[in-house]
Amino acid sequence: MKVSDFDYDLPAGCIAQRPANPRDSSKLIRLNRRSGAVSHHSFADIVDMIDANDVLVMNNTRVIPARLRAHKAESGGKVEILLLRQMDALRWHALAGSKNVTQGLRLKFGRRDLSCHVIRVLEKAERILEFSQPVNPLLGELGEIPLPPYIKADLDDERYQTIYSQVEGSAAAPTAGLHFTPNVLAALKRKDVKLAYCTLHIGLGTFQPVTAKLVTEHKIHREFAILDRRNVQIINDAKLGGGRIIAVGTTSARTLETAASRGQPSQTVAAFEGDTSLFIYPGYRWRAVDAMITNFHLPKSTLLMMLAAFVGRERLLAAYEIAKQENYRFYSFGDAMFIS
Repeated sequence: MKVSDFDYDLPAGCIAQRPANPRDSSKLIRLNRRSGAVSHHSFADIVDMIDANDVLVMNNTRVIPARLRAHKAESGGKVEILLLRQMDALRWHALAGSKNVTQGLRLKFGRRDLSCHVIRVLEKAERILEFSQPVNPLLGELGEIPLPPYIKADLDDERYQTIYSQVEGSAAAPTAGLHFTPNVLAALKRKDVKLAYCTLHIGLGTFQPVTAKLVTEHKIHREFAILDRRNVQIINDAKLGGGRIIAVGTTSARTLETAASRGQPSQTVAAFEGDTSLFIYPGYRWRAVDAMITNFHLPKSTLLMMLAAFVGRERLLAAYEIAKQENYRFYSFGDAMFIS
């Protein structure tokens, strides 16, 4: 498969700059996996599409203020840092948005007592940084929420968090969850829909551009994920009871499929905590996910490839063309899709 097979044209005007208000007023396109049929709704209608005993699996990661502004200790040159993944108390995997960020370089921040050294140079802008002290307690003071680069509007940082976010550690929001409101969750609970939670801290693996020509040549980065025993029980019980496992977003889907690969024949998913480097593209055999709520994703992205594996490339791209014609909004603050 060529990466170009997952390309499509998207006018800049289709990219959402602001989130819908209220959250559940965003548009929702429903796509049938088997027939390719589509229908148009408001996101609040999702309650009518999910049955009692189904289980919604949501990623409860919380975005941290991972964007830091630094300067080179010797020259004073500005460097923007994006923290991607904590490795231990002092070391972070990060992106450095500046030239000549070489091994051994010392960077300083807004506080005189905080600095870091570049201890390893990885691919492109990736670096391993070692801080002079734990940076986590200082992120609220020095860091900024890393909104996607195509978002130009000034926004309340909390609007880039899901209402159920709990576990800090992500460099980006699981955007399919941004549509949910307390009213929608309450209505689902009244229908006896089960709610389960996983954690996947979004890093480079989710939003790294694909530069290879062939899909199989792309190397996806590892991301840290957790699915604990309590939520495994909710998911497996729902499946045994005839319910569907509905992933809220591609990150939940990736976590569920990783958990399914570690399970026993008698269970759909198994508890795990650790890294996942699972790359899902057409040809993948799905083990856990029965339906998915998702946003509209970038051309030639691994997320688009995952959805193509779930519903079929031609069927997916045809639905995207319909969405463009119907003025759906794309990307992080855009509208939603329910594939069932």
